[in-house]
Amino acid sequence: MAITQSKLFFITGVSTGFGRALAQAALADGHRVVGTLRDQTALGEFELLGPGRAIGKLLDVTHTEEIAGVIADVEGKVGPIDVLVNNAGYGYESILEESTLEEWRKQFDVNVFGAVAMMQAVLPYMRRRKRGHIVNITSMGGYITIAGLSSYHGTKFALEGISDCLAKEVKDLGIKVTAVGPGAFRTDWAGRSMMREQRSIADYDAVFEPIRARRQALSGNQPGDPAKAARAILEIVAASEPPVHLLLGPDAVKLVNEKLDALRAELHQWESLSKSTDFSS
Repeated sequence: MAITQSKLFFITGVSTGFGRALAQAALADGHRVVGTLRDQTALGEFELLGPGRAIGKLLDVTHTEEIAGVIADVEGKVGPIDVLVNNAGYGYESILEESTLEEWRKQFDVNVFGAVAMMQAVLPYMRRRKRGHIVNITSMGGYITIAGLSSYHGTKFALEGISDCLAKEVKDLGIKVTAVGPGAFRTDWAGRSMMREQRSIADYDAVFEPIRARRQALSGNQPGDPAKAARAILEIVAASEPPVHLLLGPDAVKLVNEKLDALRAELHQWESLSKSTDFSS
Protein backbone atom coordinates (compact mmCIF):
# COMPACT_ATOMS: atom_id res chain seq x y z
CA MET A 1 0.00 0.00 0.00
CA ALA A 2 1.39 3.37 -0.98
CA ILE A 3 2.24 5.85 1.74
CA THR A 4 0.11 8.99 1.41
CA GLN A 5 2.53 11.50 2.94
CA SER A 6 5.42 12.09 0.57
CA LYS A 7 8.92 12.22 2.08
CA LEU A 8 12.34 13.13 0.78
CA PHE A 9 14.78 10.25 1.17
CA PHE A 10 18.54 10.64 0.95
CA ILE A 11 20.06 7.19 0.30
CA THR A 12 23.77 6.51 -0.09
CA GLY A 13 24.79 3.84 -2.59
CA VAL A 14 21.80 3.44 -4.90
CA SER A 15 23.56 1.75 -7.82
CA THR A 16 22.67 -1.79 -6.71
CA GLY A 17 21.51 -3.92 -3.81
CA PHE A 18 19.52 -2.58 -0.87
CA GLY A 19 20.03 1.03 -1.89
CA ARG A 20 18.58 0.48 -5.34
CA ALA A 21 15.69 -1.66 -4.06
CA LEU A 22 14.77 0.90 -1.42
CA ALA A 23 14.97 3.79 -3.88
CA GLN A 24 12.66 1.97 -6.30
CA ALA A 25 10.16 1.12 -3.56
CA ALA A 26 10.16 4.68 -2.21
CA LEU A 27 9.64 6.12 -5.69
CA ALA A 28 6.81 3.66 -6.31
CA ASP A 29 5.13 4.96 -3.14
CA GLY A 30 5.29 8.54 -4.36
CA HIS A 31 8.32 9.68 -2.39
CA ARG A 32 11.27 11.65 -3.75
CA VAL A 33 14.73 10.11 -3.54
CA VAL A 34 18.16 11.68 -3.64
CA GLY A 35 20.67 8.90 -4.20
CA THR A 36 24.45 8.92 -4.21
CA LEU A 37 26.45 7.22 -6.93
CA ARG A 38 30.09 7.26 -7.98
CA ASP A 39 29.61 7.12 -11.76
CA GLN A 40 27.98 9.64 -14.10
CA THR A 41 26.44 6.97 -16.33
CA ALA A 42 24.92 5.20 -13.33
CA LEU A 43 23.61 8.56 -12.13
CA GLY A 44 21.72 9.11 -15.37
CA GLU A 45 20.24 5.62 -15.23
CA PHE A 46 19.13 6.18 -11.65
CA GLU A 47 17.34 9.42 -12.48
CA LEU A 48 15.36 7.63 -15.19
CA LEU A 49 13.71 5.55 -12.44
CA GLY A 50 11.58 8.56 -11.55
CA PRO A 51 12.14 11.66 -13.68
CA GLY A 52 11.93 14.72 -11.47
CA ARG A 53 11.66 12.62 -8.29
CA ALA A 54 14.88 10.59 -8.50
CA ILE A 55 17.83 12.93 -8.09
CA GLY A 56 21.34 11.56 -8.38
CA LYS A 57 24.37 13.01 -6.63
CA LEU A 58 27.95 12.07 -7.46
CA LEU A 59 29.53 11.32 -4.11
CA ASP A 60 32.06 8.93 -2.64
CA VAL A 61 31.26 8.82 1.08
CA THR A 62 34.97 8.51 1.89
CA HIS A 63 35.36 12.08 0.63
CA THR A 64 33.93 13.31 3.88
CA GLU A 65 34.93 16.92 3.21
CA GLU A 66 32.35 17.03 0.40
CA ILE A 67 29.39 15.67 2.35
CA ALA A 68 28.24 18.81 4.18
CA GLY A 69 28.14 20.72 0.90
CA VAL A 70 26.07 18.04 -0.80
CA ILE A 71 23.57 17.98 2.07
CA ALA A 72 23.34 21.78 2.09
CA ASP A 73 22.73 21.78 -1.67
CA VAL A 74 19.92 19.22 -1.33
CA GLU A 75 18.33 21.08 1.57
CA GLY A 76 18.46 24.35 -0.36
CA LYS A 77 17.46 23.20 -3.84
CA VAL A 78 15.46 19.97 -3.43
CA GLY A 79 13.88 20.26 0.00
CA PRO A 80 14.10 19.14 3.63
CA ILE A 81 15.56 15.66 4.04
CA ASP A 82 13.08 13.55 5.97
CA VAL A 83 14.94 10.25 5.92
CA LEU A 84 18.68 9.61 5.69
CA VAL A 85 19.59 6.03 4.80
CA ASN A 86 23.25 5.14 5.24
CA ASN A 87 23.47 2.18 2.90
CA ALA A 88 26.85 2.51 1.17
CA GLY A 89 29.26 -0.19 2.28
CA TYR A 90 31.14 -3.32 1.31
CA GLY A 91 32.78 -6.42 2.78
CA TYR A 92 36.48 -7.22 3.13
CA GLU A 93 37.10 -10.95 3.42
CA SER A 94 40.36 -11.81 5.14
CA ILE A 95 41.83 -13.70 8.06
CA LEU A 96 42.92 -11.04 10.56
CA GLU A 97 46.58 -12.07 10.53
CA GLU A 98 46.62 -12.01 6.72
CA SER A 99 44.86 -8.66 6.41
CA THR A 100 46.46 -5.25 5.96
CA LEU A 101 45.87 -2.15 8.04
CA GLU A 102 45.39 -0.22 4.81
CA GLU A 103 42.38 -2.38 3.92
CA TRP A 104 41.04 -2.08 7.47
CA ARG A 105 41.19 1.71 7.17
CA LYS A 106 39.40 1.62 3.82
CA GLN A 107 36.70 -0.60 5.30
CA PHE A 108 36.10 1.73 8.24
CA ASP A 109 36.29 4.82 6.00
CA VAL A 110 33.34 3.58 3.93
CA ASN A 111 31.25 1.61 6.41
CA VAL A 112 31.69 3.79 9.50
CA PHE A 113 33.27 7.20 8.98
CA GLY A 114 31.32 7.90 5.79
CA ALA A 115 28.08 7.09 7.62
CA VAL A 116 29.07 9.23 10.62
CA ALA A 117 29.89 12.17 8.35
CA MET A 118 26.49 11.84 6.68
CA MET A 119 24.75 11.86 10.07
CA GLN A 120 26.73 14.88 11.25
CA ALA A 121 25.81 16.76 8.07
CA VAL A 122 22.06 16.08 8.22
CA LEU A 123 21.49 16.36 11.97
CA PRO A 124 21.55 20.19 12.20
CA TYR A 125 18.67 20.41 9.71
CA MET A 126 16.64 17.66 11.36
CA ARG A 127 17.32 19.14 14.79
CA ARG A 128 16.04 22.58 13.76
CA ARG A 129 12.89 21.03 12.30
CA LYS A 130 12.46 18.67 15.29
CA ARG A 131 11.81 15.77 12.96
CA GLY A 132 13.62 13.24 10.80
CA HIS A 133 14.65 9.60 10.67
CA ILE A 134 18.15 8.18 10.27
CA VAL A 135 18.32 4.59 9.05
CA ASN A 136 21.70 2.87 9.18
CA ILE A 137 22.02 -0.36 7.21
CA THR A 138 24.18 -2.59 9.37
CA SER A 139 24.04 -6.39 9.25
CA MET A 140 23.32 -9.44 11.34
CA GLY A 141 27.13 -9.29 11.28
CA GLY A 142 26.78 -6.46 13.79
CA TYR A 143 25.69 -9.12 16.30
CA ILE A 144 27.26 -12.40 15.15
CA THR A 145 30.64 -13.16 13.61
CA ILE A 146 32.04 -15.49 10.98
CA ALA A 147 35.74 -16.29 10.66
CA GLY A 148 37.41 -14.27 7.94
CA LEU A 149 35.33 -11.09 8.23
CA SER A 150 36.90 -9.40 11.27
CA SER A 151 37.15 -5.92 9.75
CA TYR A 152 33.64 -6.08 8.30
CA HIS A 153 32.19 -7.23 11.61
CA GLY A 154 34.14 -4.48 13.35
CA THR A 155 32.44 -1.86 11.19
CA LYS A 156 28.98 -3.29 11.66
CA PHE A 157 29.33 -3.72 15.43
CA ALA A 158 30.51 -0.10 15.46
CA LEU A 159 27.54 1.15 13.44
CA GLU A 160 25.11 -0.73 15.69
CA GLY A 161 26.63 0.91 18.75
CA ILE A 162 26.76 4.34 17.15
CA SER A 163 23.11 4.05 16.14
CA ASP A 164 22.07 2.97 19.63
CA CYS A 165 23.91 5.88 21.24
CA LEU A 166 22.66 8.44 18.73
CA ALA A 167 19.08 7.29 19.32
CA LYS A 168 19.51 8.22 23.00
CA GLU A 169 21.06 11.60 22.13
CA VAL A 170 18.23 12.70 19.80
CA LYS A 171 15.20 10.97 21.34
CA ASP A 172 13.88 14.27 22.77
CA LEU A 173 14.55 16.20 19.56
CA GLY A 174 11.94 14.53 17.37
CA ILE A 175 14.55 12.51 15.47
CA LYS A 176 14.32 8.72 15.12
CA VAL A 177 17.23 6.34 14.56
CA THR A 178 17.01 2.75 13.36
CA ALA A 179 19.83 0.27 12.75
CA VAL A 180 18.65 -2.29 10.19
CA GLY A 181 20.51 -5.61 10.31
CA PRO A 182 19.86 -7.80 7.27
CA GLY A 183 20.74 -11.45 7.03
CA ALA A 184 21.69 -13.09 3.72
CA PHE A 185 19.93 -11.24 0.90
CA ARG A 186 20.24 -11.66 -2.83
CA THR A 187 22.53 -8.70 -3.48
CA ASP A 188 26.06 -8.61 -4.87
CA TRP A 189 27.60 -8.18 -1.39
CA ALA A 190 29.26 -11.61 -1.56
CA GLY A 191 30.06 -11.22 -5.25
CA ARG A 192 31.26 -8.09 -7.04
CA SER A 193 31.17 -5.94 -3.90
CA MET A 194 33.34 -8.28 -1.79
CA MET A 195 37.05 -7.51 -1.49
CA ARG A 196 39.03 -10.72 -0.98
CA GLU A 197 42.55 -10.82 0.42
CA GLN A 198 45.09 -13.28 -0.96
CA ARG A 199 45.64 -16.28 1.32
CA SER A 200 49.12 -16.90 2.70
CA ILE A 201 48.98 -18.87 5.99
CA ALA A 202 48.02 -22.55 5.65
CA ASP A 203 47.25 -22.89 9.38
CA TYR A 204 43.93 -21.13 8.76
CA ASP A 205 42.83 -23.28 5.81
CA ALA A 206 40.69 -25.68 7.83
CA VAL A 207 38.63 -22.98 9.54
CA PHE A 208 38.35 -20.54 6.66
CA GLU A 209 38.34 -22.29 3.28
CA PRO A 210 34.99 -24.09 3.82
CA ILE A 211 33.41 -20.76 4.84
CA ARG A 212 34.76 -19.03 1.74
CA ALA A 213 33.51 -21.85 -0.49
CA ARG A 214 30.01 -21.76 1.05
CA ARG A 215 29.80 -17.98 0.69
CA GLN A 216 30.80 -18.08 -2.96
CA ALA A 217 28.34 -20.91 -3.65
CA LEU A 218 25.52 -18.99 -1.96
CA SER A 219 26.19 -15.73 -3.81
CA GLY A 220 23.21 -15.01 -6.05
CA ASN A 221 21.13 -17.65 -4.26
CA GLN A 222 20.64 -16.03 -0.86
CA PRO A 223 17.16 -16.48 0.60
CA GLY A 224 16.44 -12.80 1.30
CA ASP A 225 14.49 -10.68 -1.19
CA PRO A 226 15.79 -7.06 -1.35
CA ALA A 227 12.39 -5.84 -2.53
CA LYS A 228 10.76 -7.21 0.64
CA ALA A 229 13.53 -5.67 2.73
CA ALA A 230 12.75 -2.33 1.11
CA ARG A 231 9.06 -2.68 1.99
CA ALA A 232 10.00 -3.45 5.60
CA ILE A 233 12.19 -0.34 5.80
CA LEU A 234 9.39 1.81 4.39
CA GLU A 235 7.09 0.37 7.04
CA ILE A 236 9.35 1.43 9.91
CA VAL A 237 9.86 4.86 8.34
CA ALA A 238 6.08 5.29 8.37
CA ALA A 239 5.76 4.11 11.99
CA SER A 240 5.20 6.66 14.75
CA GLU A 241 7.51 4.72 17.08
CA PRO A 242 10.02 2.83 14.91
CA PRO A 243 12.44 0.34 16.46
CA VAL A 244 16.01 1.32 17.25
CA HIS A 245 17.15 -2.10 16.01
CA LEU A 246 15.48 -4.17 13.30
CA LEU A 247 16.71 -7.51 11.98
CA LEU A 248 15.68 -8.57 8.49
CA GLY A 249 15.37 -12.23 7.50
CA PRO A 250 14.57 -15.46 9.36
CA ASP A 251 18.27 -16.38 9.26
CA ALA A 252 19.21 -13.14 11.03
CA VAL A 253 16.58 -13.70 13.73
CA LYS A 254 17.70 -17.31 14.29
CA LEU A 255 21.44 -16.65 14.36
CA VAL A 256 21.23 -13.55 16.53
CA ASN A 257 18.99 -15.33 19.04
CA GLU A 258 21.50 -18.18 19.17
CA LYS A 259 24.30 -15.67 19.78
CA LEU A 260 22.33 -13.97 22.58
CA ASP A 261 21.57 -17.34 24.21
CA ALA A 262 25.27 -18.30 24.08
CA LEU A 263 26.26 -14.91 25.49
CA ARG A 264 23.80 -15.22 28.37
CA ALA A 265 25.12 -18.71 29.13
CA GLU A 266 28.72 -17.50 29.16
CA LEU A 267 27.86 -14.51 31.35
CA HIS A 268 26.13 -16.85 33.81
CA GLN A 269 29.04 -19.31 33.81
CA TRP A 270 31.53 -16.60 34.77
CA GLU A 271 29.21 -14.40 36.81
CA SER A 272 30.89 -15.02 40.15
CA LEU A 273 34.28 -14.02 38.77
CA SER A 274 32.76 -10.98 37.08
CA LYS A 275 31.33 -9.83 40.41
CA SER A 276 34.53 -10.37 42.38
CA THR A 277 36.38 -7.23 41.29
CA ASP A 278 34.98 -4.42 43.48
CA PHE A 279 36.91 -3.11 46.51
CA SER A 280 34.21 -4.59 48.73
CA SER A 281 34.24 -8.02 47.06
